[in-house]
Amino acid sequence: MGIKKNQKEDALILYIEGRIDTTNYKDIETAIEEAIEPGNSKLILDCEKLNYISSSGLRIFLTLQKKMMEKQAELVLCKMQPMIKEIFDISGFSNIFKIKTTEEEALA
Repeated sequence: MGIKKNQKEDALILYIEGRIDTTNYKDIETAIEEAIEPGNSKLILDCEKLNYISSSGLRIFLTLQKKMMEKQAELVLCKMQPMIKEIFDISGFSNIFKIKTTEEEALA
């Protein structure tokens, strides 16, 4: 599991790679929380290389969504693999998050 970041205007993009499960969810949670910058009005999670997410990972995303809403900032997920998108659909998380197909749509 790895995270890379890139700043584009007022948006911070986090590129998530690998798996988020019970063995590493604390590491990903810490990395995401450290990346939340006070000046960013938008956080984009690029999930193109995310190939597995457990309930622990879903909980991290949900907690992050709540924190972003408290800051009156926007969280957008993009470029999900079909299997990950299906997990979000089945769990009802697709109704909670803004999910876009491309990074350009997420930045708009």
